[in-house]
Amino acid sequence: MYERCPVCGLYYEVEVGLFWGAMYISYGFSVGIVLAVGVLLYYLANDPPMWVYLTTVAAVIILSTTLLFRYARVLMLYFFSGIKYNPDYSKR
Repeated sequence: MYERCPVCGLYYEVEVGLFWGAMYISYGFSVGIVLAVGVLLYYLANDPPMWVYLTTVAAVIILSTTLLFRYARVLMLYFFSGIKYNPDYSKR
């Protein structure tokens, strides 16, 4: 992610350690993905062996790590920093 907004120059980390809380949001996303993949494998693959669960879940989490990281930080900014998106800035 950018350190500052490329349009308005706003510094994203409003206070020191703001994004430490994003780790908890990312963890919540990961738990949701693990549960969803586990349930899908159970019903669609007819309860495969444990190594299939572990391999599939690990692959999905590793492949989605960058998205989880970015969206957790965006949610942290939106809910806890007071920064709101202004669509008028994107028209410049």
